[in-house]
Amino acid sequence: MTLPFLRRQIRQQRRALPRFLRNSYSQRIALHAASALSIRRATRIGLFLSHDGEADTSLLIDRLQRQGKSIYLPVLHPFQPDCLLFCPYGRPDRWRRNRFGIHEPDMRHEPPVPAWSLDLCFMPLVAYDRSGNRLGMGGGFYDRTFAMSRPRPRRARLTGIAFSLQEVGSLPVQPWDVPLDAVVTERGFKGFGRSGTGRWF
Repeated sequence: MTLPFLRRQIRQQRRALPRFLRNSYSQRIALHAASALSIRRATRIGLFLSHDGEADTSLLIDRLQRQGKSIYLPVLHPFQPDCLLFCPYGRPDRWRRNRFGIHEPDMRHEPPVPAWSLDLCFMPLVAYDRSGNRLGMGGGFYDRTFAMSRPRPRRARLTGIAFSLQEVGSLPVQPWDVPLDAVVTERGFKGFGRSGTGRWF
């Protein structure tokens, strides 16, 4: 199965979820994510706005803000092609649509911060496998952004947000791919260890 075919197939399955299931799963994801130990320890958290049938992240954003977390949203980097910066969540009336039609904070109102300054970042994905490899939309934005942050003294813990239907047996891995540290679905929070196997908790 080619990656373009796999992307189309899983995106169709994700969009086909009945609304009541999407809402129920999104609520469970928010509960599992906000309760995880690694999230409770983080203070600066990157998150994304839902798009294309993804789990509703507004529920998680609300929970984390009530816990006193600082939330940052990705914005397209104005000078480094296909990379991201992160801006404070800010006021929605100061957001704008980027070239993909996705809302993002306007950097004129919300000064951006580099990816390496985050404690943790929740990442969108199309598919993930049992070893923590991630399949995105193909643009490589998150891979480039967090690969560039690796030489820094620390790196944000990378956690995917998905429905369990997005799990596949294995994905091909390229040298530039940045693996997930964990994934959260409606089933729970799953960390990936060095052995390459995940454990739900």
